[in-house]
Amino acid sequence: MADNIALVIDFLFEHKLFFTALIIVIISLIKHVIITAIRGDVAFLSDVQRKWMSRTKNGVFVLTILILFLLWQTEVSKFALSVTAIAIALVIASKEIILCFTGSIQRASSRSFVIGDWIEVGNIYGQVIEHNLMATVIQEIDLQNGQYHFTGKTATLPNSMFFTYAVKNHNFLKRYVYHHITITVTKFDNLYPLFPALIEQIDHHCEDFIEVAKRYNGVIEKHAGVDLPGSEPHIHVTSGATGEQNVHIMIFCPTERAIELDALIRQDFMQAYHQQFGTQAHA
Repeated sequence: MADNIALVIDFLFEHKLFFTALIIVIISLIKHVIITAIRGDVAFLSDVQRKWMSRTKNGVFVLTILILFLLWQTEVSKFALSVTAIAIALVIASKEIILCFTGSIQRASSRSFVIGDWIEVGNIYGQVIEHNLMATVIQEIDLQNGQYHFTGKTATLPNSMFFTYAVKNHNFLKRYVYHHITITVTKFDNLYPLFPALIEQIDHHCEDFIEVAKRYNGVIEKHAGVDLPGSEPHIHVTSGATGEQNVHIMIFCPTERAIELDALIRQDFMQAYHQQFGTQAHA
């Protein structure tokens, strides 16, 4: 029995290409079984499941590289000695790969985000669903247009982008958001008498969550170490280049209700403006 095992081992080490393919197949099957067990039968993955799936993929990748390096160590050493003369050319050719690796190290050391966070990189917004040594995968969110829903698009960002663009973590937006509303009024009327009643109506729309919003706002302030605007509504007016007035309203509300409240507040303002200034008003 021992002789047969020794013969098999000798055969595998004599035929390293076959042994390498066998190792990759076995490790891939083990990874597939583990990923399937973590995923289960759920339709939507949780952040915990995504984290463990990402850890499994990264761990399997590192383990595969380590095993193959040990298997081909002698050949790799000989090859490294033979390519000394072209080492500089190889470094230049693999610059992007090196940047991706170092970008991954930079992300891990700075802890700028983890799986499940909402981030902004350049003009791309999304929720992190996977990250590895080479790239970060996000589910795109339409934050740029003042929306908070997933677009259905998946973006794969090379980790080298973290050296080019600032990474902004919008994780607190997953629950509550400072939502900005802008309403343009073409006539130059005195709008300030409308605001007290408008603020009362906004408070009425927000009364079912305002206490939770105050506590969550306090948690964000404590975590960030800065004085944020607060959970109460804010209204101010600016003038445009052609004389129009822009009414800016900011509310702190649950992310999933921002669009609903946006519509209600616009409706309240338009009704109040029409009642105050008559049918000649154009908003």
